[in-house]
Parts: sequence; structure tokens; C-alpha cells
Amino acid sequence: MMIDAFRRMPPHQKLQKIDDLTRGIQEMALIGLRSRHPEADEAELRMRLAALWIDRETLQKAYGWSPEAGG
Repeated sequence: MMIDAFRRMPPHQKLQKIDDLTRGIQEMALIGLRSRHPEADEAELRMRLAALWIDRETLQKAYGWSPEAGG
């Protein structure tokens, strides 16, 4: 039923659902990161979140940041 409902949705609604799900996943990931790194500030947490999606080499080149160094 859910797949059929998704097929009938207009494209803008599908994109909104995907955006909502992505944001929810990111929020859950941030909760886990906060529990594993309680000393981290928001900037470090955002970098650690990015590290979950961006490969290490690109992260270091683009942001000069490494998860091992913590900033």
C-alpha cells in the first residue's frame, strides 16, 4: 500500500518526503554523535556528521578536518 501511495504522489511531494526522511536520519545521527562525543561543540558535531557521508580524503581536502583529530 505504501509503495502504491508513493507511486501516485506528485514529484514535489516525493522530494519533500525524501527531504523529511534525510533530516530525520541526520537528527538521529547527531543524537548518537552527541552521546559518543559529549565534549564536542556544534561545529565539531556537524563535521562529524559530514564525516558519515563524505569520504575522509575529501573531508580533509575540503574542510581541513579529520575525525581522528577532532578538528
